[in-house]
Amino acid sequence: MTEKIVVDAWLADLAFPRYMDELFRLGRRFEEAHPEYEIRIRGLGFRDGAAAVARAAAEGSPPAIAEYYYTEMPDALDAVDGAGRPVFTSVERAVAGRTHILGEPVILDDLLPALRDQYSWRGELVSLPTVATTFQLFTNVTMLRKAGVRDIPQTWQDLRAACERVVKSPGGPPHAITWANNGIPFQHAIAMQGGELADHGNGRLGRAETVDFTTKEMMAWVSWWRDLYEDGLYRYTGELGDWFGTFELFAEQQVAFRLSSTNDIGAAAEAAADAGFEFAVSRFPFNADVPYRGNVVAGTSLWLADGLDEATRDGALAFMQFLGNPRNAAQYHKAHSFIPITKSAFALLEREGWFAEHPYHRAPSDQLDLAAGVNSAPGALIGDFFEIQVVLTRAMHDVMVQGADPLERFAQATAEAQEMLDRYLAEHPGPR
Repeated sequence: MTEKIVVDAWLADLAFPRYMDELFRLGRRFEEAHPEYEIRIRGLGFRDGAAAVARAAAEGSPPAIAEYYYTEMPDALDAVDGAGRPVFTSVERAVAGRTHILGEPVILDDLLPALRDQYSWRGELVSLPTVATTFQLFTNVTMLRKAGVRDIPQTWQDLRAACERVVKSPGGPPHAITWANNGIPFQHAIAMQGGELADHGNGRLGRAETVDFTTKEMMAWVSWWRDLYEDGLYRYTGELGDWFGTFELFAEQQVAFRLSSTNDIGAAAEAAADAGFEFAVSRFPFNADVPYRGNVVAGTSLWLADGLDEATRDGALAFMQFLGNPRNAAQYHKAHSFIPITKSAFALLEREGWFAEHPYHRAPSDQLDLAAGVNSAPGALIGDFFEIQVVLTRAMHDVMVQGADPLERFAQATAEAQEMLDRYLAEHPGPR
């Protein structure tokens, strides 16, 4: 019997129910279509993957495919093996203009523009997006109507006015809005105002070497958020990154609004149906005092190991295209509320009537379309970005709970984050 060509794929286990089961199933389906290949899938916690790949690369045995969380894109770009060679090659370069690989249609040109931009470096698509999310406003429309608010707010200013009317309405809740104190809303708030978190074009034109959390865009966001809190409109649970607590507040109708991630939409819609209120999802509100400059996108992407033999390389590339084909991308969306990553996947869902039946699922794609229509910059590429975002959340906590001065506290956060970035750069000289 001919020995099979093995493709090792280390994929992010996002810890949703049966999430890895579905990926294993897709691996088996690919093997059925391509019996000369064996896809060996290993699930890794999304915060463990980069370190695991680094150890394997140092030992000379990195996987053919590795899935990285978007904040760890610098880790992938900077990854080197024991001889100092880059661990990964550009997906676009490896595809080399082909429209099909082992019969699997190439999806690179079909990607949503915002996703292509997010995972490009110096104009080249370096990895293939798989899971995509953004941040939206969730609204209890029933509560809003009772407060006499006709339209769902689209700006910070209109959202504050709506919150004031909600808490003043007869029988209204004591607070109007909540969201998790997490790094992602900071990213959106800065990007929508055209601001940056780091130098060198937010780390897109070269390696980010300095960060600044005291910009006018950051202070505008922090001040608006603090004022909502101090005026009793924003409900803070007191815990950093409290996704579950803020979800419960919204589901139990203790607030009318919640800012949250795309992948919360399905659960929120179910909770709204159980509680009997009308539910809507809309764009992340923007600051009306400055031009809207787009939204960032989060998620994961697949990286291709450099130096693979031709058969292994093409098997890996073909499996990557297979995972993102329209049917599989549409199923990802239905199962976990992730944004369909290609225009064809969105069109398939549209044809099947999915969005007509579930209109709240359309909002994330609409938001990315809005971003594609302006001169926006993709999200920041900053070494150790995941941990640096925690620095932001601690600073915001102190501004709200301890009454810290925003400019002073975020200057302190800048200094702390700079130390972390300096340490990352020293530890990751990288090939860039």
